[in-house]
Amino acid sequence: MQQALMTVVLLLQVVSALTMIGLVLVQHGKGADMGASFGSGASGSLFGATGSANFLSRSTAVAAAVFFSCTLGLAYFGNHRASASEQSSVLEQAASAAASASAAAVPASGAALIPNK
Repeated sequence: MQQALMTVVLLLQVVSALTMIGLVLVQHGKGADMGASFGSGASGSLFGATGSANFLSRSTAVAAAVFFSCTLGLAYFGNHRASASEQSSVLEQAASAAASASAAAVPASGAALIPNK
C-alpha cells in the first residue's frame, strides 16, 4: 500500500515539475511588456492584455506548491521506510561492502601469491 502511494506521489511530482518547466518557458519576461504597449497585439489575446500573465503565474504557483508538497511527502515516506526496516544508511552499507570486499581481495599470507607448478 505504501509503495503504491509513493509511486503515485513520485508520478505527481514528475508531472508537476514538467508542467512548471513548460509554464516558466511560456511566460514573457519583464521586457516583453514594453513591446505590448506599442501594439504587438497582446490586448487581443484570449486572456486580455494582462490576463495571460496572471493566469500563467498563478498556474506556475499551483504547480510549484504541488511539487513542493510531493517533495515533502517523498521525504517523509523515505524516512519512514528507512526507520521501519531498521536498516543502516546507504553510506554505512557501502562502507561495510567495501570492507568485506577488501578483506576478500587481500590474501592472508604471501604463500598465496607463489604460483604452483
